[in-house]
Amino acid sequence: MALMVHLKTVAHLRGKGDKIAKVTFRGLSFYSRVAENCEEVAHFNEMFRWPIASRLDGNEMLEIQVYNYSKVFSNRLVGTFCMVLQKVAQEGHLELTDTLIDDNNTSIKTNVTIEIKYQSMDGTVGVWSDGEFLDVPDDRDGMFAFETDSLLSGQSHGSGTSPGRSLQGSIPTFRKAGKGVFSAMKLGKIKISKDDHRKADEPAVLDMEDLDRKAIRLAGSLDPDTISLASVTAVTTNVSNKRSKPDIKMEPSSGRPVDYQISITVIEARQLIGLNMDPVVCVEIGDDKKYTSMKESTNCPYYNEYFVFDFHVPPDVMFDKIIKLSVIHSKNLLRSGTLVGTFKMDVGTVYSQPEHQFYHKWAILSDPDDITAGCKGYIKCDIAVVGKGDNIKTPHKANETDEDDIEGNLLLPEGIPAERQWARFYVKIYRAEGLPKMNTSIMANVKKAFIGENRDLVDPYVQVQFAGQKGKTSVQKSSYEPIWNEQVIFTELFPPLCKRIKVQIRDSDKVNDVAIGTHFIDLRKISNDGDKGFLPTLGPAWANMYGSTRQYTLMDEHQDLNEGLGEGVSFRARLLLSIAVEILDTTSPEIISSTEVQVEPVSNISESATGKIDEFFLFGAFLEATMIDRKIGDKTISFEITIGNYGNQIDGVSKPSSKKKKKDGENEEEESELIQNSSEDEADEDGDLVSVSSTPLMKPVITDRNYFHLPYFEKKPCVYIKSWWQDQRRRLYNSNMMDKIADKLEEGLNDVQEIIKTEKAFPERRLRGVLEELSVGCSRFVALANKDVNQAGRTKLDRERLKSCMREMDSMGQQAKQIRTQVKKNTVRDKLKLVQNFLQKLRFLADEPQHSIPDVFVWMMSNNKRIAYARIPSKDILYSIVDEETGKDCGKVKAVFLKLPGKKGFGPAGWTVQAKLELYLWLGLNKQRKDFLNGLPNGFEEVKAAKMGPGIHSVPPVSLVYNMKQVFQLRAHMYQARSLFAADSSGLSDPFARVFFSTHSQVTEVLSETLCPTWDQLLVFDDVELFGEASELRDDPPIIVVEIYDQDTVGKAEFIGRTFAKPTIKMCDEHYGPPRFPPQLEYYQVYRGNCTAGELLAAFELLQIGQGGRADLPPLEGPTDSERGPILPVPLGIRPVLSRYRIEVLFWGLRDLKRINLAQVDRPRVDIECAGRGVQSVLIQNYKKNPNFSTLVKWFEVDLPENELLHPPLNIRVVDCRAFGRYILVGSHAVTSLRRFIYCTPDKTSNNWATAAKLMNGYMVLTNGGSQPRSSPSLSSRTFSRPAGDIIVNMDTEPSVRKMDTVVKLDATSDAVVKVDMTEEESDKKKKKKKKKGGMEEEDETDERVLDWWSKYFASIETLKETLRAQEAAQAEAEEREDLEIAAEAADIKPDDLLLKGSKTKEKGKEKKSAKDKKKGQAADGSEKRPVKAKVDELLVYNKELESEYGNFEDWLHTFNLYRGKAGDDDEHALDDDRIVGRFKGSLCMYKLPLSEEITREAGFDPNMGMFQSIPHNDPINVLVRVYVVRATDLHPADINGKADPYVVIKLGKSEVKDKENYISKQLNPVFGKSFDIEATFPMESMLTVSVYDWDLVGTDDLIGETKIDLENRFYSKYRATCGISSNYSVHGYNVWRDPMKPSQILAKLCKDGKIDGPNYGPGGKVKVANRIFMGPTEIEDENGLKKQTEEHLALTVLNHWEEIPRVGCKLVPEHVETRPLLNPDKPGIEQGRIEMWVDMFPMDMPAPGPAIDISPRKPKRYELRVIIWNTDEVILEDDDYFTGEKSSDIFVRGWLKGQQEDKQDTDVHYHSLTGEGNFNWRFVFPFDYLMAEEKIVISKKESMFSWDETEYKIPPRLTLQVWDADHFSADDFLGAIELDLNRFPRGAKTAKQCSLDMIRNEQELPTISIFKQKRVKGWWPFVARDENDEMELTGKVEAELHLVTAEEAEKSPVGLGRNEPDPLEKPNRPDTTFLWFLSPLKAIRYLICNRYKWLIIKIVLALLLLIMLGLFLYSMPGYLVKKLLGA
Repeated sequence: MALMVHLKTVAHLRGKGDKIAKVTFRGLSFYSRVAENCEEVAHFNEMFRWPIASRLDGNEMLEIQVYNYSKVFSNRLVGTFCMVLQKVAQEGHLELTDTLIDDNNTSIKTNVTIEIKYQSMDGTVGVWSDGEFLDVPDDRDGMFAFETDSLLSGQSHGSGTSPGRSLQGSIPTFRKAGKGVFSAMKLGKIKISKDDHRKADEPAVLDMEDLDRKAIRLAGSLDPDTISLASVTAVTTNVSNKRSKPDIKMEPSSGRPVDYQISITVIEARQLIGLNMDPVVCVEIGDDKKYTSMKESTNCPYYNEYFVFDFHVPPDVMFDKIIKLSVIHSKNLLRSGTLVGTFKMDVGTVYSQPEHQFYHKWAILSDPDDITAGCKGYIKCDIAVVGKGDNIKTPHKANETDEDDIEGNLLLPEGIPAERQWARFYVKIYRAEGLPKMNTSIMANVKKAFIGENRDLVDPYVQVQFAGQKGKTSVQKSSYEPIWNEQVIFTELFPPLCKRIKVQIRDSDKVNDVAIGTHFIDLRKISNDGDKGFLPTLGPAWANMYGSTRQYTLMDEHQDLNEGLGEGVSFRARLLLSIAVEILDTTSPEIISSTEVQVEPVSNISESATGKIDEFFLFGAFLEATMIDRKIGDKTISFEITIGNYGNQIDGVSKPSSKKKKKDGENEEEESELIQNSSEDEADEDGDLVSVSSTPLMKPVITDRNYFHLPYFEKKPCVYIKSWWQDQRRRLYNSNMMDKIADKLEEGLNDVQEIIKTEKAFPERRLRGVLEELSVGCSRFVALANKDVNQAGRTKLDRERLKSCMREMDSMGQQAKQIRTQVKKNTVRDKLKLVQNFLQKLRFLADEPQHSIPDVFVWMMSNNKRIAYARIPSKDILYSIVDEETGKDCGKVKAVFLKLPGKKGFGPAGWTVQAKLELYLWLGLNKQRKDFLNGLPNGFEEVKAAKMGPGIHSVPPVSLVYNMKQVFQLRAHMYQARSLFAADSSGLSDPFARVFFSTHSQVTEVLSETLCPTWDQLLVFDDVELFGEASELRDDPPIIVVEIYDQDTVGKAEFIGRTFAKPTIKMCDEHYGPPRFPPQLEYYQVYRGNCTAGELLAAFELLQIGQGGRADLPPLEGPTDSERGPILPVPLGIRPVLSRYRIEVLFWGLRDLKRINLAQVDRPRVDIECAGRGVQSVLIQNYKKNPNFSTLVKWFEVDLPENELLHPPLNIRVVDCRAFGRYILVGSHAVTSLRRFIYCTPDKTSNNWATAAKLMNGYMVLTNGGSQPRSSPSLSSRTFSRPAGDIIVNMDTEPSVRKMDTVVKLDATSDAVVKVDMTEEESDKKKKKKKKKGGMEEEDETDERVLDWWSKYFASIETLKETLRAQEAAQAEAEEREDLEIAAEAADIKPDDLLLKGSKTKEKGKEKKSAKDKKKGQAADGSEKRPVKAKVDELLVYNKELESEYGNFEDWLHTFNLYRGKAGDDDEHALDDDRIVGRFKGSLCMYKLPLSEEITREAGFDPNMGMFQSIPHNDPINVLVRVYVVRATDLHPADINGKADPYVVIKLGKSEVKDKENYISKQLNPVFGKSFDIEATFPMESMLTVSVYDWDLVGTDDLIGETKIDLENRFYSKYRATCGISSNYSVHGYNVWRDPMKPSQILAKLCKDGKIDGPNYGPGGKVKVANRIFMGPTEIEDENGLKKQTEEHLALTVLNHWEEIPRVGCKLVPEHVETRPLLNPDKPGIEQGRIEMWVDMFPMDMPAPGPAIDISPRKPKRYELRVIIWNTDEVILEDDDYFTGEKSSDIFVRGWLKGQQEDKQDTDVHYHSLTGEGNFNWRFVFPFDYLMAEEKIVISKKESMFSWDETEYKIPPRLTLQVWDADHFSADDFLGAIELDLNRFPRGAKTAKQCSLDMIRNEQELPTISIFKQKRVKGWWPFVARDENDEMELTGKVEAELHLVTAEEAEKSPVGLGRNEPDPLEKPNRPDTTFLWFLSPLKAIRYLICNRYKWLIIKIVLALLLLIMLGLFLYSMPGYLVKKLLGA
C-alpha cells in the first residue's frame, strides 16, 4: 500500500530565486531538491512515496508548501496548497493544477501541477506497477485530468474564502477536520492566528543546504516507519530502505563491577511492641550484618548510629541485594535474642529514589513469623546508595521537629500505600526443554557399560529467589526435558519493595550445584499500579534463558553468564512458568501465619495453553565479512546462525534418551500432530527441506596489517533454518511498534539537542514536529494493537498489558499534542526534559516480559571453535504484513559487529572488532515466506542446493550471485579530530585514522604528540566495487568505518576509538553541485567501548565511475604542500572558509607541577598552539621561588574558520627547559571550545541591571575585567525597564519611601537569600504572631548578651530551609501557571489575553512567594524570605562549595589542568584526576581583526595588556589566611565500631596545622568550631587543603576525607572572596565587622578600580554611586550604647547591592558558611562526608585584622530537673493474695532522663494497694547538661570498660516514668510507662478523672508546653502499655510535679533525694492495710477475718464440727457394736 505524489512544476512565480517545496501527508514531510534560479516556472519533477499501512481515509489531507530557499536565513513561505484526498481514495489516480494560498488564506497567482496515485492493500483502487508510474512523460504537464474548481474553490481568485468552508460546502462526507497537523484548523470560519500558522510547524529543517546529507546521516538509513510516520528529518530521495542503522557502542556494560557505598543511619525506633525490652537494630545488606548498641528497657530507643557498607559488584547484583532492618529484643553474647519485627527493601528501590536516598523516614516493622499481627513498631532511618560519581545532596540537619509525624514520613517510595497487605506469590514451574549437557560423556559411557542404559547428562531443579528468600523445586534426575509441575510460594507484603524475582535452573551435583540459566522477572513489568491496574501475573509462558556456550567443560570460563550477569552468548534452555499473586485476608482463621517458602505440586497444563505451535522460517544472507581480526585470519572461517537449539550443529540438541528418537527436543504429541496436520502440497515442497545453518568454510584474504576479509565478491552465502515455536508474534509486534515510536522519538530529540547545541534556528519547530510524530505514532499504535484479541495462548498478562499499553499510549499521544501547543522558544529546554520522560516510558512499555521466540545468535567459527558472536533479538527481524509491526531490521541489510563472549569482551579486547558483517535477516512464519528475499539489494540470481530436484521452486537459495556491479571512487576528506583519548604516557597520542569501506582500507599520516590532529588529508579509494542496482546504492550506501589509532614506535598501534559514517553518493548521471556537493564537513562522535573518545571532523563522498572512466569525476588538485610529500589536502570547497583572528594569551603562572622522571621541574615554559600558529611564554627562571610569569600578555594571529563550531582546539603545553637545550614535556591541556573566550564589545547603551553577574548561555565572556553577557533577545526581555537617570534603591524602614525598586530575584537553582528589611506593617504582624504563640512574650525577645555566632548560624540554616521550601513552592506555582496557560489555550484565548491573565501570577512567580504566604497576605516584598522570628543578623549558608556559586572564581583568571600519562579506561574517565600533573593559570581572549577603534581609545588603555586591562600585578604577596571550620557531617566511619574520632588538619604550602589533641571521640557529626591562622605567600602557597583525619591510639591516623581550595583565584576574583561582607555593620557584639577595611573604604576602592563616579554621600542618609542612589541609616551604637554618626551603613548597603551598579557591578561574596564534600583519593568520586567552613584572607601590607571570631562550640548549660511523684491512681492490679486471692499491687515508680538509664531512680514501694492508688511524695533529682540551641542533652560516657576515653552523645531531652509492681522473689513486673519530651509535652490534667489515654493518642492535636519555658509544671499524666493485640491501654495515672532549675539556682536552694533533707517532703499518708502481716499480724488478721472471710470461717467451723462428730462416730462405732452384740 502506498501513496505516490509526482510534483511536476510550480508556475507563475514572482521574482527570480531558488525555490524548494515541501510535501506533507500524515504528518510526514518530504522536501524536494532546490530548484535554482527559477524565474517564472520551477521544474521539480520529483516523486514522493509514502508506504502506508492503513486505508487512505477520504478526509485525509495532502499539503504542499513552496518556499523561497535561502542558505543563510530561514526559508520564506510563498504559498500553500491543501487538498482533501477523497477523490484519490475513490479512484486511485488524479492529476491536477491548482493555485496556492498565502498566509492570509487568500489565493495567489502561483499554481502547482501534481499527479497522485494510490494503491490500496486489497487492490480495489489503483492497480499499477511502480515502474509505469515512475516514467511519467513531462509533456503531460499541460493536460490535467479534470478541473478542480469543484473540489477546491481556490481557483476563484481573491474570493477570500478559506478552503475549509468551501470544502464543507462541496463535500458532505467531510466528517471531521483533517488528522494530526490539521486538528488546528476548525471548519467553518477559519482565522488561523499568525502564531499558529503552518510556519511554526515545520519540523525544523537543519540548515537547508546540508539537509539532504544530514537527513541521510541522522536517519542512518531510514527505517520503513521513518516513512510511514513523520520522518526524522526531511529526506529528499525516495529511499529504498534496505539498510538498518548500525550500533555504535560496542562493549556490554552490564556485567562489569562498579563501586557502591550504602550508608544507613539508624536514628531511633518508636512504638516497639513488647514489654520492657532491650532493643538492638540489626542492619543487613546481602550477607553483611551490622548491629547498633543495645538500649535498656525502652520501647523507643534513640540510637543515631551510622553504618556504611562498601561493595564492588555489577549494578544488577547490587540492585537485587536486599536491605533488611530488624529489631531484636535482648540480644547478648550468649543468646541471639528474639525478633520483634523486620523491614525489607531492595537496593534498587533506594537507588531509584530522587537523590538515591531516603532521608529521615520511618520504616514499618512487621513480623515474618506472624502475618496476622499488625505493625510491630517503627524505625527512623536514612538510607543512601551512592554509585561512583553520584553526589548526594544531604538536606540540612538543624533540628528534627517535623519528622515526628510518622504516618507522613514512611520509608516507602512514592505511590505505595502506607498500609501494605500480606500477599502470596505463586511461582509455578511446569517444565523445561532444550537443556544442555552438564556432565562429560566419558562418565556417561562408564555408567552405560555398568548399568546398560543411556541417561541424560543433567539433573535439573529450579531455584526461585525473591525478597531475600529462596525456594527450590525437586530434582528431576537425568532429564533434558524435565517436568516438575510444582509451585513455589512466597509470602510477602504487597506491593513488595523488591523489584525482581530470580528464576534459575540449576544442575544438582554431588560436589557443587551450578547454574544452567537464569531469568529475571521484573515485577513492575508484569503488574500495573494504576486505578485500572492489575496484580502481578505472568504466563503460563516460556522463558528463554541465555548464558555460556553449550559445550560442557569442567571449568566454564563464562559461568557468570549463566548466573545472569552480562549478556548471554548462547541459548541454554527454556522454562515454562507462570506467576500469580493473591492478596491474603489475614483475619481468616485457617491462614498459615508464617512466611516460610513452601513448595507444592500443581496440575499439568495443556499443550495449547502457551499458544499454537507454528513453523517459523529464518533466512540469512552474508553480503560481506570484513574486518576479521588478524589473530584468526590464517584459518578457514565459517559463520553459523542459531535460533534456540535449531541450527546449532556442534552442541545444540541434547537428544533425550527416551526410546523413540525425537526431533530437536519437541514433545512426541506435538511432533505427530505436526506431521499429520501438514497439508499435501506442503509436504511435497518442504519434504526435503533441510536447514542449512552455517556458511561454507572459506579462507580469509588480507585487507591490511590488522584485518582480513572473506572474498564474498559476487557470490554471497545464505543460511536458512526451520524451527517450531508457539506463535506469540502479537507480543513482539506490539513491542516493535512501541520501539519504533521510541526510536523515532529518540532520533527527533537528538536532533533537537543538536539544534540547540549548534545554536541553529528554531529548535522549537523541530520539537513540535517530534511531538506531532509522537502523537500520530501513538494513535496508530492504538489503532493497530487492538486487532487479534482472541489468539490462542493469550495469557492474562497479555490482555492486561495490552489494555494498559493502549491507555498509556493514548494518554501519551494526548499529552504530546498538549505539550506541542506549549512549545515556545523559551520553553524548549523544559519541554525537552518532559519529552525525555516519554522516551523512558516508551522503552519501559516496549520491553515484553513474556518471551516467545528466542534470540538469534550469529557465531564466527574457526577450527570448529566458537570465536565471536552477535546476538540479535528475534523481534528486530520478525516479519509482519503491517509495516509498523515489522522488526526494525527485518528484510534489511544490517552492519553487525561480532564481539568476544563474556568477560573476554570487557576492556580493550572488547573494543577491537572481531569481524564486521553485512548481514541480511528475515524471520517469519513459514507460510508467509514468499517475500523473504524482497529486502535484498536487487540484481541477484539464486543458487539452490545441488541435490534438490528441478521441480522444487520454493526452496531457499544456498547462495546469491550478483551479476550487477557498480564501480565507485570513494573520497574521504579527513580534516581533523579533537579531544582524542590520551594513549601515551606523555598524556598525548600519535594519532592516525584508518578508513574502511567494503574490503578496502587506507590510513592517514601519523601526527605526533597531539590529541587534536588536523590531518587535512584526502584519501582516495579507487575502483571500489559494490554489488546491486545503482539506484539502490545511491539511497543506501554501505557504511564507512573509521578507526583511530595511536602509533607506537614498538609494538602494534593502540586503538583509540571508532566511528561510523555514510558517504554522500553521486551517480554518474548527476551533476556535481549544490545543494549536495561538495559535501560539508561534519562531526562524528568517536566511541571507545561505551565511552566517548573524541570527535572526528570529516566528509565522505562516493562517486560512481561511468563509461568515461575517471575522467568524468570532479578533478582533484594535486599535493600542494611540498613538505608533506604526495599527500592530497582536503579540497577548497570542502575545507572551511577562514578569517583572521587575533588570540591574546594572559600568562599568569604555573601551579603544583609534579616531578617528571623523578626530577623537579625548575624552568618551565608554556607553549600555546592553535591551527599551526602559536606563542611561547617567557621562561620562569626559578619555579620554586616564583612560579608566576614576568610578562603577562602575549598574542598571535591565526586563520580560523568563520563557523565557530569548526574552530580547532587550542593546545596548551608546558615544557621544562633542562641543561644542554633539552626540553621535556611536563603536561598538556586542550581547550576544545574557544567559544567562551571570544571577546565581544561591551554594549554601551544598556545599563545592565541585575544581569551582569548572570552569564548568558553559561559562556564566560571576557570584557574589561568584567563579564558582560552577549546581548540577546531573551535577555532584553528580561531586563527590567527603569526610569532613565538616577535610580533610587532604598534599604531601610525609617523613611516612608516604599522600597519599590529592590528587585528581589531568586534564581531557582541558587541558594542565595535576598534580604530586604521589613516595612512597619510587617513588624506589627510579627508582634501579633508572638502573642498568638501562647508562649510568654519576653521569651522571644532575644537578649543581645545571649546571642553568639551560633545563634546567627542556626538562624541562617532555618533561612536556608525556608528558601528551599519557597523555591519548591515557586516551582509548583510555575507549573500551575503553565496549566493555566494550557487551559487558556484550550479555551481559545489569544496569547495576549493570556498575558493579562497571567501577569498577576507572573509577578508572584518573580517574588517566588510560597503558597502559604499568599494566604497570609503579606506584602509582596520579598520579605517573606525572612522567616518571622527573632531578629538575628544572618549569614548565608551555602549547601555546596562557594566555587560552584561563583563560577569557580574564574571571572578573569582561568585554571587549566595539565594532563600527562595514559587516560584511564574506566567509565567516562573517572580516573582523570590521577593524570593531572599541574595547573596553568591564565586566560585567553580571541577576536576578529580588525577591532573597532573605540575600545583602544578609552582612557587609560594600556596597549601592552591588550584586552586584559585593569588586571592586578602577579608579584608575590604575603597573606594571612584564617580558616574557620564549623562542623563536619556524615563522615565515613573509620573504626570497627562504626564510628570515627575525627580531628582537623590544615595544610597550606609548607605549613601544616594538626589539631590532633582536640580530636572528638566517636563522632560522625563532629562540631569543631575552630579557627586557624596561617601566613602564606601567594603564588607559591595557594592551594589550601582541609582534611579530616581519624585519631587512632595505635598505628597511624587514617585520612577520612579532604577538600582542596584554590585561594589564589578567590583572592584575585572581582567577587571579592577575601572576606565575606556581612548584612549589617556593627562595631561590637556577635556580629562585629571582621574586615580591617571598613565598608566605606572598600566602596571607595571599588569605585576607583572600576573608574566609576562616587561614592557621593548626601544628607538624609543617601549615597550616590554611578547613577544609582541608595538609602540607609546613618547612626551606630558603640559598646556603651552611645550613638554617633557614620557612613558605614550606607556604604554597606551599596556593597550588598553592588551587582546593580552598571558595567562593573557583580555580586560580592557575602558573609557565609560553605559546605564542601570530603573526598578520599582511595575512593574516587564517592563523598566521605561534608565539612562546613569558610576562609578569610587579609593581605599583610594592609592594617592587621582583629582577633578571629569565637565560633567554639557552645558549652552545654547545666540544669537540674526535679521531679516529685506525689500520687498514682488506677494502677492496674497484678498480684493475687496467697490467702485471700484478692487483687492488689505493690506499686513503685521508676524514672530516668532518656539516655541515662543507668542513673534511674525509684520511689519506695506502696505495698498492697488494693485500688491502684499509691502515695509517694518522693523526689527524683536529675542533673543534666543541655544545649539550648539544638534542643539536645549532652552526655559524656565511656562506651565500654575498654574504651580509652569518653564519648559525647547528644540526645533529645525525654523524661521516662514507669510504674512497676514490686515482687520479692521473682522479677518485678512492668505495668506501664509514659515518656515526656521536655520541649513539647502535653499539659498535665488538673484531676485524675480528666487524665485519659487521649493525652497520648492525640498528642499531635493537643497544645504542648516546654519545661524550659514553663520551668514548673504539675498535673496528672497517664501510664500506658500495650496489650496482646497491640492496642494501647491505660495502666495507671501519676500525679507529678516537674521543676527545672539552672545549676546556679540549684546550688542556692538545694533539695534532697526521696524525702531527705534539705527541703524534705512529708511522709505519705498511706492506709494501714498496706503493711504486711508479718509487721503487725494481728491487725492484718483482724482485717482479713472481719471484713471478707467472716462467713467463710463460720462455714469452715461448722464443717469441721461435723467432721469431728463423724470421726468420733466411726471411732467409737466398733466398740459399741461389740458391746451390743455381746450384750454387755
